[in-house]
Amino acid sequence: MNGYQLTFYTEQNRRHGHHTVVEWLLAEASSADIHGATVVAAAEGVGHAGARHAARFFDLADQPVQVIFAVTEAESERLFDAIQRAGIRLFYTRCPVEFGTLGEPSASA
Repeated sequence: MNGYQLTFYTEQNRRHGHHTVVEWLLAEASSADIHGATVVAAAEGVGHAGARHAARFFDLADQPVQVIFAVTEAESERLFDAIQRAGIRLFYTRCPVEFGTLGEPSASA
């Protein structure tokens, strides 16, 4: 299947309403019938304004986080529309990819 890899960049402590942006993105993806996401916590990063963000020993609040999805074009547009409606300012990358599933489903999956 052809589509996109969407990667959103944020910080662990960033919030939208009562949820973190990461929790909000995962919930929106689920309600848009997007199945599967990977959340990657990074040790350090530099934001768009040049500020360093890093996980500290006693405080992970400023820890950089990526939320990654493999989606179809329609799913990508639904997620972008939801972000726009919510008014969240969020940096992203969108790269064309081919994706799919190999092998037989296991009994535990």
